[in-house]
Amino acid sequence: MSGRQTPAQDPAKTQDPAKAQDQSPAHDPAPAPTVRAALPWGTVYGLARTLIALGTAGTLAFSGTGTLFSHVVGRDPAPYCDGIQRAGAFCLAPDGQLGLARWLCVAVLLLVASGWRPRWTGVAHWYVAFSVHNGISIPDGGDQVAVVLTLLLIPVTLADPRRSHWQRIQEGAVARHRNARGARAWAVTAAVAFTLAAQLQVAGIYFQSSIAKLSHQEWADGTALYYWGNDVAFGAADWLAPLLGPLVEWSPTVALLTWSPLVIEFALAICLLMPPRVRRHLLVGGFALHLGIGLVMGLWSFVLVMWGALLLLCLPIGAQLPWTVRRATGPGTGTDEPAAETKAEPAAETKAEPAEPAPAAGR
Repeated sequence: MSGRQTPAQDPAKTQDPAKAQDQSPAHDPAPAPTVRAALPWGTVYGLARTLIALGTAGTLAFSGTGTLFSHVVGRDPAPYCDGIQRAGAFCLAPDGQLGLARWLCVAVLLLVASGWRPRWTGVAHWYVAFSVHNGISIPDGGDQVAVVLTLLLIPVTLADPRRSHWQRIQEGAVARHRNARGARAWAVTAAVAFTLAAQLQVAGIYFQSSIAKLSHQEWADGTALYYWGNDVAFGAADWLAPLLGPLVEWSPTVALLTWSPLVIEFALAICLLMPPRVRRHLLVGGFALHLGIGLVMGLWSFVLVMWGALLLLCLPIGAQLPWTVRRATGPGTGTDEPAAETKAEPAAETKAEPAEPAPAAGR
């Protein structure tokens, strides 16, 4: 019997050639696609949702039920419940309970404005905006903008993992969303796409507004603000009339006040083509434009909605407010996602050093 021992064969070298071919690098699955764009769940988007919700809430809270649903000549009494409008909250309300439905809608809008659980409040926000736009007697432009933007933001809110839209997402969670697979990858992609769609919608609003005004002689020749400033229904308030009156009476200033909104609106229409620094300046100009509308015409609900729309348009997708705090992910830390798995590092092994013998006494 020989003293030599046959070496054990490596199983990897004795496997079936067909299986080995299947495990070759050429047959490895392709890497999952990643989302390269910025994630849309910034705190600026949260502020925009808050302003839009407060605008609609102001319309409902500070207007009486009789005013909101007053009779308009040539139309049936409000609320209007034709076709799809029948699904609105005011059409579903029992007879004589329009006031209760109004305050329930205000409560929903205040919950949205608080930032709580965007994933749960996004659809409710759109439903209330839809009910207001289609139910009250005389909706304004802000109500129409609110119902369109809240509809476009539904995919964004449904994919929002945060417990509050005032919280930031930790860098580790951002990486997980960008490298997500399957349904989560589609959800993130849809959120980014619909945020861009909302930006394009707002840009289209300002483009249409600026171009449409030029078809009217008063806007083209620079005298429109003279008529608006002296209008009985929409003119300046009593406290503002002494200041605004001389400005709209003098030709150079009334032309400046008339053409400035056209320039600002057209610039906002093309601001997505401009660098971020310029867009921030346009944001200030847009805020000032709508502040003037609020002071002169008193349309504050419209102003709040359009301020929210301007934040979506002028600031980059995923922008953060400077005073918000980044939160960690995981249970109880700001999001609904599970915390990333962590492995405990094994404790370093230590060896006890032998004690040195004590010196003998008496030496």
